[in-house]
Amino acid sequence: MIPITKPFMPPQKEYEEYLKGIWKREYLTNNGPLVQDLEKNLESYLKVDHMRFVSNGTMALQIAIKALELDGEIITTPFSYVATTSSIVWEGAKPVFVDIDPETLNINPDAIEEAITPKTTGIVATHVYGNPCDIEAIEEIANQHNLKVIYDAAHCFGVQYKGDSVFHFGNISVVSFHATKLFHTTEGGGLVTSDAELDHKISRLRNFGHDGPGEFDGVGINGKNSEYHAAMGLCNLKYIDEIMEQRKNQWLRYISFLKYENTRGLKINPKAHFNYAYFPIIFEDEERLLHVKQSLEENDIYPRRYFYPSLNELDYVEYKPAPHAESISKRILCLPLYHGLKAEEQDQIIGIINKYELAKVS
Repeated sequence: MIPITKPFMPPQKEYEEYLKGIWKREYLTNNGPLVQDLEKNLESYLKVDHMRFVSNGTMALQIAIKALELDGEIITTPFSYVATTSSIVWEGAKPVFVDIDPETLNINPDAIEEAITPKTTGIVATHVYGNPCDIEAIEEIANQHNLKVIYDAAHCFGVQYKGDSVFHFGNISVVSFHATKLFHTTEGGGLVTSDAELDHKISRLRNFGHDGPGEFDGVGINGKNSEYHAAMGLCNLKYIDEIMEQRKNQWLRYISFLKYENTRGLKINPKAHFNYAYFPIIFEDEERLLHVKQSLEENDIYPRRYFYPSLNELDYVEYKPAPHAESISKRILCLPLYHGLKAEEQDQIIGIINKYELAKVS
């Protein structure tokens, strides 16, 4: 079986060495030494100012919204994972959807400006598949209208924009460290900001509002992560350059051998140093996608319709048309891509897709 992805697993003995330390200290959670080490190592590797490790990427989004005190209307993209929208709703705000650029699949800045009302407090923009948004345009609009910006950078580990970490932009960037991600801690997520005061607020929010033993500063939640998860992250960080290099080679293999008669790929922002975390292809119609998907699955190959459906079509939000997002979501398929995926396995996938590329669906 070839799944859409597999988590990278470090050498077991290396993880067990961290476990010995955990057993010796008997310190399992609550901002333990391994959590602190992971945060420092991530700040150093990514060259960012402040990184806070939390229980998952969704929690990171919810804490970011709370930290920036966003309410009312938040402009966002309909083409993202459901957590981008559900976090806004969960925090009591209203997601206002605007359409995407059909080439980059990121939120269209021109549409953002048109959607701003007196109730708008912020923008949540996703760097789709790790492909950076039009950051300058978004932040110019935000500055003009005094809006906060959160970047859902769940897929962006290691991505650079104009030579700087993509996490440096916006008021807060959030990242996922889920097992399916390029860099993972089994479960986990992070919040990145360049604002020291905001970082301190985030640290309180993730820990019930604690501001010292027996001291509280506002409402908080239990968003902490454990020593076991930090240990996995510390192990995996040693191999991240190797992981990204293999992903790049796999990504380029798809590009080199897939025949693009009836499909197209993702347009990468030319100002970005990409991380090759996902390989999406966009079919000319949903019928062709379903034929290819079925043929792959008949050969025990399991791609994923990611992202599907378009989030403006969820039953708990106010529908607003987003023609590009709705169309793309029906026609896009992510192919298997992970550390350890073999060239011959990729060639099998490529062969099945190319068969359909060169034939008409009857």
